[in-house]
Amino acid sequence: MPGKGSDKMLLRLSLVVLLLLQLGWSAHAQDEETVEVEEGTEEAEQEEVKPLYTPPTATGETFFTDHFISEESFKQKWVLSEAKKEGVAEDIAKYDGKWAVEEPEEQAMSGDLGLVLKSRAKHHAVAAKLDKPFKFDGKPLVVQYEVRFQKGMECGGAYIKLLSDVPGLDLKNFQDKTGYTIMFGPDKCGVETKLHFIFRHKNPNNGSYEEKHAKKPTMDLINAFTDKQTHLFTLIVNPDNSFEVFVDQTLVNSGNLLHDVSPPVNPPQEIEDPDDSKPEDWDEREKIPDPDATKPEDWNEDAPRKIVDPDATKPDGWLDDEEEFVPDPNAVKPEDWDDEMDGEWEAPQIENPRCEAAPGCGEWSPPMIDNPEYKGKWKAPMIANPNYKGIWKPRTIPNPDYFEDLSPYAMTPIAAVGLELWAMTEDVLFDNFIITNEKTVADEWAKASWKLKSHEEAREKAAKSFIESIVFAAYERPWLWVVYIMVVIIPVILFIHFCCPATLPKKKSAHPKKTDAITPDDMRPKKKKADLNAKPAEVGQGDAMAEEDQEKDGAEADAAEGDAGEEEEVPEAEEKEEEEAPEEDQEERKPSKADLEATEQPEALAEEGSPRTSARKRRVRKD
Repeated sequence: MPGKGSDKMLLRLSLVVLLLLQLGWSAHAQDEETVEVEEGTEEAEQEEVKPLYTPPTATGETFFTDHFISEESFKQKWVLSEAKKEGVAEDIAKYDGKWAVEEPEEQAMSGDLGLVLKSRAKHHAVAAKLDKPFKFDGKPLVVQYEVRFQKGMECGGAYIKLLSDVPGLDLKNFQDKTGYTIMFGPDKCGVETKLHFIFRHKNPNNGSYEEKHAKKPTMDLINAFTDKQTHLFTLIVNPDNSFEVFVDQTLVNSGNLLHDVSPPVNPPQEIEDPDDSKPEDWDEREKIPDPDATKPEDWNEDAPRKIVDPDATKPDGWLDDEEEFVPDPNAVKPEDWDDEMDGEWEAPQIENPRCEAAPGCGEWSPPMIDNPEYKGKWKAPMIANPNYKGIWKPRTIPNPDYFEDLSPYAMTPIAAVGLELWAMTEDVLFDNFIITNEKTVADEWAKASWKLKSHEEAREKAAKSFIESIVFAAYERPWLWVVYIMVVIIPVILFIHFCCPATLPKKKSAHPKKTDAITPDDMRPKKKKADLNAKPAEVGQGDAMAEEDQEKDGAEADAAEGDAGEEEEVPEAEEKEEEEAPEEDQEERKPSKADLEATEQPEALAEEGSPRTSARKRRVRKD
């Protein structure tokens, strides 16, 4: 059993656990801001003070910015499409999806507004002119905006289109066929997620446009569609033809416009001749049946694959006249059974009980086995074709449409930004659009907008559960991880100590029980004459004296047993009782009358020093 010293230690550990828990919770509590409790109600409600949102300000050259400060500013800048989508049913062809400028459903910062797609299963189209056209004249194109799927996304997109600067561009007629330079943003349907980066490349030979799709991102985007948090999407196209795609300022895709898009920007120099055809005598067979091979005379093509086992015999006890299944004799015709409507009633079939002890019932037939004579249809072996010429391919000719564009970065200038979307889930929120030619400007814009919002959203989410709360607190204070580890380890130690004492190392007893093992002479404690002549301790003396007497008596008894080679017999029941009695009971047991008489024996008995006398004295005191 644990001692008093270990109990004190465990008490201290418990206090340490409580202090560590208080320290961790206090650290998290410092991050929470609350308003004063309202008076006048039975239970005052404590509301969290949300930080005031301040719209970001661009720190450099920009071509377009919008943080949707009001419904009026949205109507002044953006144009709702009045067009109809081509190639779809009339009832859904019109772009009649609703837009609104409003706060998020779960607001992290006070005063924050965004453009929200409000309709479900509708076509939406809205566009806004850039402050000035963006021309690919040697500076990067940086496009950045925020998206929040407030209700997740079942099927739909949240991408933007950068509309080409062409004559006659009318935003009221904005639709899916409107020419664009770049399409960029997230898209999802079912379990398939995409992050589009598509640019339309102009053929320098004939002026036609072809879409070029960037390779798939390395990051799984499912969380962006399901966690209902605000996410930041950034695209950078550099003058050296390189591109980068970021999600929440983390690089998820990069490459080169010349090598990492499909189909390639530049067509092949040579193509297959469309007028070439395979000659009639062209043999593409690599192997052919041996024309000189003949079927062996003993080859029997009509032999069956399976035959009846000729060695099979019917097992003894087979019941030929018994059916394997019989009508259930205990079945009863239902009361509502109508023979005219349901037909003649028949009892359900059950296994024949007479067949249980027999090897089988019914007509016996021998089993089928593989036919050793079976060979199947004969076929001539295959040999190499002496006339084999390989797989035919048409000859190649110079590509008449070949061109080499070494700077696909130089795309068609951009005049407007548009959202042309179909969504099966409403309340998709867009915010903080910026188009610039410097990444640092976009980073500062995100720092003043998305960074703050995402931080507050993460704080709100973390506050919903204790585990998430302490993890969030440790995110800003890494030293708290040490506190959490100690809080976990110390209770485990307490549990093991109190509930599983058998697993702890046992402390050796100060007075081990005597065993029957023979102790070598050189290992025995030497008997001192002074100890034999000493008077036994008087009853009622302190614990220290009693323990010293017990040690001396034990040494005397061992010496006496070694010298005399014999000892007084003790009843077996008495010895068993001594062994089973707890040590504490033996120590706390009051001395009996026999004990008192033994302690008052004349000193002459002690001086005799006989083995029998010493052994008897040890047993009396032990009892």
